[in-house]
Amino acid sequence: MTSITILTSASRVRQWSKNLLVFAAAIFSREQSFDIWWSCGLACLSFCFISSSIYLLNDILDLDADRNHPIKRFRPIASGKFSIKTAVILSMGWCVASLLLAWSVNWGVVGSIVLYGFVQLGYCFGLKRQPLIDLFCIASGFLLRAIAGVAAASGTWSPWFLLTVGLLALFLAVEKRKAELRTALDRGVITRKVLLRYSLPLLQRLESIVASSSFMAYALWSAGPALNGAETSWMLLSIPFVLAGIFRYQLLSDPEESERRFQDSPDKTTEKPEEILLNDRGIQLTLIGWLITTTSVNLLDRFGMLP
Repeated sequence: MTSITILTSASRVRQWSKNLLVFAAAIFSREQSFDIWWSCGLACLSFCFISSSIYLLNDILDLDADRNHPIKRFRPIASGKFSIKTAVILSMGWCVASLLLAWSVNWGVVGSIVLYGFVQLGYCFGLKRQPLIDLFCIASGFLLRAIAGVAAASGTWSPWFLLTVGLLALFLAVEKRKAELRTALDRGVITRKVLLRYSLPLLQRLESIVASSSFMAYALWSAGPALNGAETSWMLLSIPFVLAGIFRYQLLSDPEESERRFQDSPDKTTEKPEEILLNDRGIQLTLIGWLITTTSVNLLDRFGMLP
């Protein structure tokens, strides 16, 4: 591996795709301008940097556990390809760069970045070992990205939209823990202490509750301004794509389906939600369909072409 490859791997650059959620506010903003997209771009990059900083710190703290993990032992820090001293310096550099970028946008983005950093630090130093609380910590990261996007775009706050983001993030967190627990049970090795407090039946019940709640929250948001939601009720046309995405993700997290599809590539399971976005064609097509539908509805509504 080259130095650049090791650096990007240690910084988890592949997981930067999560931060595209910041642009949601720009996509749904009634006012469109270069400044809005530029501000959201800076906010997105700021989250990329702060998340890399946290990932490096977490890998340092979890060094011993990662070395005993069947997959994580190949990470640059755990494998010894990236020194702890270099990781600390790089983590601090990412953090400073993130705060400077956030400050160049506005104080709302700075607040989101700082709060994200504190929550994730709490997660790294112990909250990740607390059942249920760990799920909310993971979900809060996505919610704060959405809030930062709203702050960057100087947009209005839709409670249904933020609730949808929070619930979908909680759904991904539950799926992540379910995949980790299933992998641990299959291999007979528990790599996270918090997994000892979970069971597959419990996580499956949580999955059903959160998935249903996520869909209902999105449906209420897409119903339009009458419910303080989207700008137009024509956004209801995007519901099938959201439902298809939830169904597809649950299919991929099914033990038999996961084994069938990824038996030759154990790193490509729903233990890593961002890998699904990058690798699964079904999820990609669903996301593209959703983006085309929502963008088209927004444009048609903006130009007064919808009844």
